Amino acid sequence: MSARLDYRWHLRQVMAARGMFATTDLIGPLAGRGVQLSPSQVYRLVTDRPERLSLKILMALLDILDCTMEELIEPVEAAGQARKTRAAGGEAGVGELRPKRARITPAGR
Repeated sequence: MSARLDYRWHLRQVMAARGMFATTDLIGPLAGRGVQLSPSQVYRLVTDRPERLSLKILMALLDILDCTMEELIEPVEAAGQARKTRAAGGEAGVGELRPKRARITPAGR
């Protein structure tokens, strides 16, 4: 079975490396490449990990920041995959803490 992949979004770090520290620094260069985004949309693009991203915006970002896709998007193993591996090892609980099975006794005892 192949590993499930996820990604890390490094737009903020790439911008900082290029001397762009405000999210609004992208609005003008994006508009110059035909991408019209509101200040709040640009803020979310920089501060959050996008679930969907148009190729036009991606290509504009790569051009503006003069970077490669590998610098902007880092593929990583999905978090769910790591959890399954840990659970298969029999390590349930946290550290020495293990859940105890509940015992139901009749009310008369």
